[in-house]
Amino acid sequence: MHEVTELLREYDRARAYTDLLWKDLSADEVTWRPHENSSAIGWHLGHQAHVAHFMVRNLTAAEPSPDPELDGLMDSARPEQFRGALPTVERLTTFRETVAARVHARLDAIAGGRVSSPDQLTVVCRHLLIALINHEYQHDQWIGEVRSENLGHALPPDPDTDQVNRLDGYLVLTSLM
Repeated sequence: MHEVTELLREYDRARAYTDLLWKDLSADEVTWRPHENSSAIGWHLGHQAHVAHFMVRNLTAAEPSPDPELDGLMDSARPEQFRGALPTVERLTTFRETVAARVHARLDAIAGGRVSSPDQLTVVCRHLLIALINHEYQHDQWIGEVRSENLGHALPPDPDTDQVNRLDGYLVLTSLM
């Protein structure tokens, strides 16, 4: 159970790093697309949360989407040109925060044994969190590239943790695995 708590801290650290990459940008910069077949930073932000919601929902607890209208938009299986307009930065922020709160609530319940099959779900939970953390960092790489290469903003330092390293240029959780 202690490992789940540590992984939740790393999940929060990954989300905080994402925030360093975008929260100081203007709404126009968050919704700007480098070209027609490229996703805006805002899409990546919504997609990170979308995947977290669906992974937790499908692997640990069936619950409705916090914002069903965003589900199709944030699905990477839908080609860029068919995704539609991005929501406001405020709506993206609320979506991200709501999903993160749900991740914590569900995985805290699992870690605390307040679910049926707590031992089995704890195993699922560990792998789920590792995937969520690495997925967050995967999209952080793309957000960072647009931030620095296209928008001309400096990148923040890598997260201050010895649990994360760079592989192929991407931040990856390599400890606790």
